[in-house]
Amino acid sequence: MKLACLFSGGKDSTYAIHLAKKQGHDVVCLLSIFAKSEESHLLHHPNLRWTKLQSESMNIPQLTIISNSNETSDELIVMEKLLQNAKEQFQIDGLVHGGIKSKFQKEKFETLCLKLNLVSIAPLWETNPKEYMNQLLDSNFHFMMVTVSSDGLDEQWLGKLISKSDIEVLNNLSDKFGFNLNFEGGESETFVINCPLFSYPIKINKFTKNWDGYRGRFEIVDAELNYNA
Repeated sequence: MKLACLFSGGKDSTYAIHLAKKQGHDVVCLLSIFAKSEESHLLHHPNLRWTKLQSESMNIPQLTIISNSNETSDELIVMEKLLQNAKEQFQIDGLVHGGIKSKFQKEKFETLCLKLNLVSIAPLWETNPKEYMNQLLDSNFHFMMVTVSSDGLDEQWLGKLISKSDIEVLNNLSDKFGFNLNFEGGESETFVINCPLFSYPIKINKFTKNWDGYRGRFEIVDAELNYNA
């Protein structure tokens, strides 16, 4: 099937593309919604503008739209417009997304797809958290944590490229503090800088870190594709 991908630039949406392609689907466009703030229940917020580099590196065109409201109902209206646009431009048959355990998100996406006569595909649904995190690294996905908002996750994780040893540390922290190891609950958001889908890795030239003692954000200020890598 020809699919659009709801794309944030993080590990889940990027890995969902990887799995969809392995299943024989053709991911023909990326759909990115620029949320008004980080309070959105459906959408990611930081570093979204740099998804254009990921789009270029994957050679998959990107459609974007701005959501000026944090209300889920308004965000779904914006998402419907974007999906309709993708359907008209690329003749898509369905939508792939990186949902893992949020029934709220999954049901909203399925309802929207049903309305537009599209198939909703969630290849990561109910994957085991530790197995999934290790699969990412085994599949040569290089990703960093760009937000943290949970007990047990402090400033040191901001901008950190995740390794196998980090997953063990995170697993112990998740047992101790009760957060989701795969960050499904928004405990952290991630950004992929390289993976098998990319022609070139992303080089981050400048960034800022913001930390308030509990929540933090790693914000990319300047980045480019590293054509010499």
